[in-house]
Amino acid sequence: MNRNFKIIGLAAAMVFVGSQSFAQAKKAGWVSLFNGKNLKGWHGFNKRGEVKNWEIENGALVCLGTVKGTDTGGDIVSDKQYSNFELAWEWKIDKGSNSGVLYHVVEEPKYEASYLTGPEYQIIDDIGWVPDKLEEWQKTGADYAMHIPNDLKKVMPVGQWNTSRIVFNHGHVEHWLNGKKIVEFTAWDADWDKKKAEGKWKDHPEYGMSKIGHIALQDHGHKAYFKNIRIKQL
Repeated sequence: MNRNFKIIGLAAAMVFVGSQSFAQAKKAGWVSLFNGKNLKGWHGFNKRGEVKNWEIENGALVCLGTVKGTDTGGDIVSDKQYSNFELAWEWKIDKGSNSGVLYHVVEEPKYEASYLTGPEYQIIDDIGWVPDKLEEWQKTGADYAMHIPNDLKKVMPVGQWNTSRIVFNHGHVEHWLNGKKIVEFTAWDADWDKKKAEGKWKDHPEYGMSKIGHIALQDHGHKAYFKNIRIKQL
């Protein structure tokens, strides 16, 4: 392994785990999902072959937003599937951008989009999104179309990096943004069932039902940037 790459990897790990050493983070079970160089470990949702709408820029995994006018056809998903986990990453977006991170995503030809099966940690320009006014369940950090962020939410300005985490532990779910827990709920309880039955997912019985699946990064037709993507199985 190239010595410079070792140093870069160690630095990234130190940023991610704070006061922990790289060895401590590895011992704690954290695994990198993105090597900073290529898309190894990822593939197109319901696709195989070369991914052309994502690339690497300055060590970040970047959605080019080439599926303009749609929210299907450009998502990428992890090769591996996960059940109970803690997922952490850094992200930023351009003005007017829309994206998201999803989990428990199921790949089958009958699903045209990853969000039809997997819950989504929403990422969007809350201020600069046009043409429509956003509902609270559409804004950054929300469990998209289900649970809204609390008052602890603070998003960095467009173009600056944010840190996020998703914790899924046997149905207990947490969304974190820039060091604050902004969403907490229980999957599959009575409140969850009610929100699903009365909201956006009422005609999608498959939504959120899988207890294992892929991690997905969404291409919603806009540029979005991701780095230091790590996961720990619980």
